[in-house]
Amino acid sequence: MPLFNIGKKLEHVKETSFKFEREIQQLTEQNLRILLRLDFIRSEFSLNSFRIDTLAFDPESKSFVIIEYKRDKNFSVIDQGYAYLSLMLNNKADFILEFNESLNQSLKRTDVDWTQSRVIFVSPAFTTYQREAINFKDLPIELWEVKKFENNTISYEQIQKASAKESIKTISRSDNTVEAVSKEVKVFTEQDHLQKVDFETRELYENLKERLLNMDDNVTVQPKKQTVGFKIDNNVFCDIVLQGKGLKIYLNLKSGELQDPKNISRDVSNVGHWGNGSYEIKLPDLEDIDYILSLIKQSIRKNKV
Repeated sequence: MPLFNIGKKLEHVKETSFKFEREIQQLTEQNLRILLRLDFIRSEFSLNSFRIDTLAFDPESKSFVIIEYKRDKNFSVIDQGYAYLSLMLNNKADFILEFNESLNQSLKRTDVDWTQSRVIFVSPAFTTYQREAINFKDLPIELWEVKKFENNTISYEQIQKASAKESIKTISRSDNTVEAVSKEVKVFTEQDHLQKVDFETRELYENLKERLLNMDDNVTVQPKKQTVGFKIDNNVFCDIVLQGKGLKIYLNLKSGELQDPKNISRDVSNVGHWGNGSYEIKLPDLEDIDYILSLIKQSIRKNKV
């Protein structure tokens, strides 16, 4: 999509190229928390015959994330992605040790959710073949395109899967690495949550989901292990927990930031909970949906870049 500066007339802002792959890497690592909500562990982490460009940790899912940067287009996201995941799962102690030494912490193996491990590829462009290759509903691999423009502007955009329905397990029979990793790594889908609840709760969730997606063109859905997250500009603004009867909604706002005249929310900042933020709202039916959406809009405004 072309970019323009607004003046007396629109002026086209040209895209410029990255001279070196290292330039993309340094830019990403220096802004890892802002861009991908990840904690930086180490650059150029070598293990066995592999060299990982960036090793990071996702504090929300309690899992390791491997990031690779590419300027060329001649690589297989599936083959390389699963090779890195296999390396991680077969050398968990080395990843734990690197985390503790780099961050001066005492992370234990049991503190890590290895099922949520994933690989991120960052590149100025991906081929049609690479984009199609990620169209599996349970693929623990993400593609992010980074663009640089002549007005000193950078954009990062995740390549979204196009109606992914097939499972990566359908090709695992012919690939031992994919099969081995798939036994331990789990990419959660909405269906994983929906199949555990009754028809009324599913309808309630679908109704709320439709309204949330209509709030902004940049709203995306991110199913996780315990919740279904809704994001705006890569920031989670609410998490939904599907229960036997009704929904629990967690708003990603700090204590004191929510204006709730009806006092239907609960401050859970000092209580253990799965979602982001300090506020919990129970939604048993659609009776208060319009008011609850007004509360959610506050979180969207706060989390929108």
